[in-house]
Amino acid sequence: MSESELSSGSEPRRALTPSGVGPTTEDLGPTRASRHVGVEPILSARNLTKYYPLSSGVIRHTVGHVKAVDGVSFDLFPGETLGIVGESGCGKSTLGRLLVSLEKPTSGSIIFQGQDITTLRGSQMRRLRRDIQIVFQDPYTSLDPRKTVGDIIAEPFKIHPEVVPAGRRQARVKELLELVGLNPEHINRYPHEFSGGQRQRIGIARGIALNPKVLVCDEPVSALDVSVQAQVVNLLVRLQKDLNLAYIFVAHDLSVVRHISDRVGVMYLGRFMEMGDEDQIYDRSTHPYTQALMSAVPVPDPEARDKRELIVLHGDVPSPANPPSACRFHTRCWRAHEDCSVKVPELLPRDDGAGGHDSACLYAEVFSKASEDITAADQVG
Repeated sequence: MSESELSSGSEPRRALTPSGVGPTTEDLGPTRASRHVGVEPILSARNLTKYYPLSSGVIRHTVGHVKAVDGVSFDLFPGETLGIVGESGCGKSTLGRLLVSLEKPTSGSIIFQGQDITTLRGSQMRRLRRDIQIVFQDPYTSLDPRKTVGDIIAEPFKIHPEVVPAGRRQARVKELLELVGLNPEHINRYPHEFSGGQRQRIGIARGIALNPKVLVCDEPVSALDVSVQAQVVNLLVRLQKDLNLAYIFVAHDLSVVRHISDRVGVMYLGRFMEMGDEDQIYDRSTHPYTQALMSAVPVPDPEARDKRELIVLHGDVPSPANPPSACRFHTRCWRAHEDCSVKVPELLPRDDGAGGHDSACLYAEVFSKASEDITAADQVG
C-alpha cells in the first residue's frame, strides 16, 4: 500500500505540497502567533540547563561538563506550534527530552499548567506523562519489532488503564490507526511490514493515544522522503486542529518549520539566539546566525540562486564542553565587535525594521538590512 493511498479525509487549509512549497498568504490569514496574545502558556521553561559530566583518570573524576542546554527560557501556548531549529549538536533534541522528563535538568524549571514538573516523582510523574508525549525521529528504531502495531499503540493503555477500559482498547487502537491514515485492519501486522512514513504514522498514533496536551516532535520527518514528509506534516497540522494539541517541533528543514510553526526559536550551542513568529524570523531576522541559516536554504530557481547573498560561516562549531565566552557565536560571526567576547547578549526585543522581536545580539539592529536582501533574493521569480 502506497503512502498516497493511506491519506484519508480532507487535508487542512494549510497543506504542504510535496515540493516543500508552503501555503499562500491568503491561506495563512493574520500572523499566527498573534492569536496567543493574552493567553496563559500551557508549558514554560525558565533558565533550563542540562550539563553532562566529563570524566577522566583512573578514578574517573569529573574534569568538565558538556553544556548541552544552557539557560533556555520560553513559553508554549495552547494550540501553538513552537519550531526549534539549529545546527546538529546545538541542543534541540536534548531540550525536547527534558520537556518530556526523559532527562532530568541540571537546573532551572519546567512549568506545566502552573506546576513545576521537575520536582514530580512516582505517581505524579506518571500522571504527567499522559499530558506530554513525544514522537521520535527514527521510525525504524522507535517501534519494537517484536510487537504488533496493535500492541505498540495499546501499550500506553496498560500503563494508564484509567484512560481506556480493557474491553475497548482494541476498538480505540483501530480508531487511532484510522485517525492517522492507516488501515485499521492492519492492527496485527508488525513494524517491518510498513514503510518509513507508515511507521512514523504509527509513532504519532502512539503519541496521541493518551490524549496529551503537548506533543514534542523530535525531527519527525527528517528520515522520510520529501513527498512523504509533506503527508506527515499535513497529518500533524490536521491532528493539531482536531485535538487542540500544542507542538514543540524540532527539525532541520527550515521550509517545513516555517510551514507548521507559529513561532520559531533558533538555537546555537545550547542557547536561543533568536525567537519570533515565522514572518519575523524568516523575513526580518536580525541575528547573524539566523541569517546564515536562511542564506543556506536551497532555492529551486537558478536565477534567484545567483542573485541571493550566500553567507559562509568559517570554522567549526565550538565544543559545548568549552563554549566561547559571552556571545557564543562571536568566533564565527563576520560582524563581531570587541565587546561581543565580553558582554553576554540577552534575548531581548530588538528592532527588526517593522517592530521588534527577541534576539540575542548586541548589534541586532545593524543586521536587519542584510535580512531584507536575503529575503528579496529568495522571492525572485
